Amino acid sequence: MNKRKFDIVTDSASDMPKEYYERNELICVPLGFTMNNVNYEGEQGEKISPKAFYDKLREGGMPTTYQVTAEQARGYIEPCLQKGRDVLVVCFSSGLSGTAGSFRVTVRELSKRYPRRKIKVVDSLCASMGEGLLLDYVVKKADEGASLEETAKYADNLKRRICHHFTVDSLFHLKRGGRVSGATAVIGSILKIKPVMRVDDQGKLTMVSKTMGRKKALAAVVENLFESMDIGENDPIFISHGDCKEDVNHVIDLIRTRLPNVRIEVHYIGAVIGAHAGAGTLAVFHKGKCR
Repeated sequence: MNKRKFDIVTDSASDMPKEYYERNELICVPLGFTMNNVNYEGEQGEKISPKAFYDKLREGGMPTTYQVTAEQARGYIEPCLQKGRDVLVVCFSSGLSGTAGSFRVTVRELSKRYPRRKIKVVDSLCASMGEGLLLDYVVKKADEGASLEETAKYADNLKRRICHHFTVDSLFHLKRGGRVSGATAVIGSILKIKPVMRVDDQGKLTMVSKTMGRKKALAAVVENLFESMDIGENDPIFISHGDCKEDVNHVIDLIRTRLPNVRIEVHYIGAVIGAHAGAGTLAVFHKGKCR
């Protein structure tokens, strides 16, 4: 039974498995997407496995994602308030989605309707399992008995220390989402240039460097991890990927040469983020001194 002093609401852009939300008694608002005129995921869309999604992407599928709406967010938060529970929301970066704005609109409305209840929104400024990693720290803090205010402050102080290092296999989806120019995507594809990127303090994607070839890009991702990490004995490293398990194993081997005992957790990049990053994306997340 949940002994926390408040409920925690998040969204599926955190790319944690369903079992994680259930095991930790978290309330997860699902984001969705449309591809080939079919609605997937979300609240009423068709279900699709990560592997099937990336297969469709490689076959030329052009997904369009949609954010959590204020009305949708209300449907997950209000039942908590009706039960007399306070709520902490940890949501997808405002630098990449309007989801955080939708949560804030709903919280302003519900705060007036339920003046005796407390609701706080933490814009994670994180994406994929970066958001999942922040969420994991938040869950542990709440389970230690911290109050809503203490946990929200802890999350706000920690979120800019959640480092994201990643590379994509193709620049096409970043171009389609306006992250890189068309010329950069074409030239990069011809020359086999692989960008190494991170998420900055505003929760937006930013280029760190460009490498020639996949192996060098993966090595650069790992080297950036070592340069920025600030992890203790119990701090994990999370890895998410766009259906490239062999590359994940290679990255794990590189990490374990210097951190043989670190806990590493691996999951797929979900469709909502995968739609913008593409198949073959590989991302590493950890706690650092700063981003």
